[in-house]
Amino acid sequence: MTHFASDIVKLPQLNVEKGHSSVSGLSSGAFMTVQLHLAHSASFTGAGVVAGGPYRGVETFRGSALITEDAWEINAMQLCMAPLTPELAPDARKSVQLAQQTERDLLIDPLSNMARQRMYIFTGSKDSVVMSPVVAQTREMYRLLGVPEAQIHYDDSVPAGHSLLTANPEDNALGDNKPPYLNRGPFVHAHAILQHIYPDSKAPALNPTGKLLRFDQRDFFDSNSAASMSEFGYVYIPQAVLDGAAARVHIAIHGCKQGSAFVNYSFGNLDSQDQPPYGMRYITSTGYIEFADANNLIILFPQVTGSDSSQTQNPDGCWDWWGYSSKTPGYPDYFSKKALQIQAIHAMLTRLGG
Repeated sequence: MTHFASDIVKLPQLNVEKGHSSVSGLSSGAFMTVQLHLAHSASFTGAGVVAGGPYRGVETFRGSALITEDAWEINAMQLCMAPLTPELAPDARKSVQLAQQTERDLLIDPLSNMARQRMYIFTGSKDSVVMSPVVAQTREMYRLLGVPEAQIHYDDSVPAGHSLLTANPEDNALGDNKPPYLNRGPFVHAHAILQHIYPDSKAPALNPTGKLLRFDQRDFFDSNSAASMSEFGYVYIPQAVLDGAAARVHIAIHGCKQGSAFVNYSFGNLDSQDQPPYGMRYITSTGYIEFADANNLIILFPQVTGSDSSQTQNPDGCWDWWGYSSKTPGYPDYFSKKALQIQAIHAMLTRLGG
């Protein structure tokens, strides 16, 4: 059984293999996955994108008479997620051009790193939140950026709604499009993603024995910023890694309304040394921990929270993929190494690597 350390700890330094980390996410977490992946591609060997659009997709509409600087959120939530026709989906070619410009500005790692990446990209055929034509452009973008076809696993064949697929009987039906955006599937997304990124992986453990730690995320961002980051994040560390074994890190990024403030289980009166005091379903029941335990993977679960202040409009706890955390919205940096959330997550990864 996973041991939950109820104390708040500092994120530890461990024996991490450099350049072999990975990242995955659902929905806003998938959009963030793409941004983080391109910004720090030297740190990664692959990524999993479930219901996410291409890099800077919200900006591929800039210049349209319908879009103003004050309408970016509307652009993100409508045109960039649920276009009326496939032709109105974000344009992969424009995303590539924006990525190349950002590379020239030295705001992301060299795009030549794409040649060694392994990509898992999924869209449910019944997803009405981030529709399949949007995700298809993500696949095309990575292909145009130089990821070999043999290293891209693309799946649009499952009649799934907007969700991360699990094996949990208590989760939503396969085709549902509703919170907590965890649906019962024919397979487990976390396992499929990690198996593709790390082909030499072993089968998930039946009884994980590592530790789930709660750490203070405020070590990694300015609490007075508009980052919308939660106070606490979570990390799962297999026992073998705690004992000194070499490890790789996978960053699992939740979607909107899936952070620890939104998606909770009650574990009744169970001892806190056995289970979290409140159960974060994206963390504890999506299959990441079981896979990690068998393969010496550290799973980092960064967290954002809802915010509806004058500084940050983010009531659903979404990751920033349209610019709400940028100091100057007319000149956003949400997609670069300078982005508040990307800085914070990569600093966590760097800490884990010592």
